[in-house]
Amino acid sequence: SEYTGMACQPHKAIVGANAFQHESGIHQDGMIKNKETYEIMTPESIGLMRGDQQSGAGIVLGKHSGRNAVGTRLRELGYDLENDKLNAVFARFKQVAERKKGGIEDEDLEALVSDQSGHSNMLWEVTGLQCATGLSGIPTATVTLRGPDGAERYTASTGTGPVDAVYKAIDQIMGVSVSLETYQLTSVTEGIEALATTRVSIAPISGGPNDSPSMHSQTGLNRDRKFSGSGSDTDIITSSARAYVSALNKLLKWNMRRQEQTNANGSSETSDAQPAEPMKVQEMSP
Repeated sequence: SEYTGMACQPHKAIVGANAFQHESGIHQDGMIKNKETYEIMTPESIGLMRGDQQSGAGIVLGKHSGRNAVGTRLRELGYDLENDKLNAVFARFKQVAERKKGGIEDEDLEALVSDQSGHSNMLWEVTGLQCATGLSGIPTATVTLRGPDGAERYTASTGTGPVDAVYKAIDQIMGVSVSLETYQLTSVTEGIEALATTRVSIAPISGGPNDSPSMHSQTGLNRDRKFSGSGSDTDIITSSARAYVSALNKLLKWNMRRQEQTNANGSSETSDAQPAEPMKVQEMSP
């Protein structure tokens, strides 16, 4: 190709860039177990040093990849996840891979692990999201959440922007009153189809229904706790919604644990209380 000026096609046999790469789930599983399953010759035999890249077997993570390939790559990155956590990460991986072309990079995979770590034992989950915004219209968002009882609830709201409209709709559904302290949006990789990671921190409004003051260990003063959350998605609005719901779930879980402790302490004090002895009455002789 150097002398003719014609670039070699990626799918060209033996010398193409994709000749020794595998994206299909069954191919990846076979290559991880034994490289001779689908390769009758090695890439090193034509001068292509594959090394430890792509799990040492030409594994390209994409929408056709299987659980074994994703789990193998996570272990190589240092994430030895349990089956339930691996299933949760794999489910998110399939959702993102369906929309993201060019495969999932290691940075994307690590972002998904971080995303799912903040959604363990979640009370509320984002199941639907639609936004409408523009220069001439009012930003409007319709959000659907699945609650702790398994029922889905939805509502629409307006705001100064699409993210503000989404957050106001989430507040209405979950019945919370919080203030957004910080909002940070970063790109995991480069390109127009890069995965976005959103990190937020919230604080309950003092005197609101979710007020959660706690005593500072050094000063002894009461202060409102802050709760953080993160979310990742190829869509920045969805990423923002997942991060916000993650932080709200932490707030609600904290209030639930505090209420349980209060009830437990109240019941123990009641059980430890000794019943009063009956008053002795002295009979008076007439």
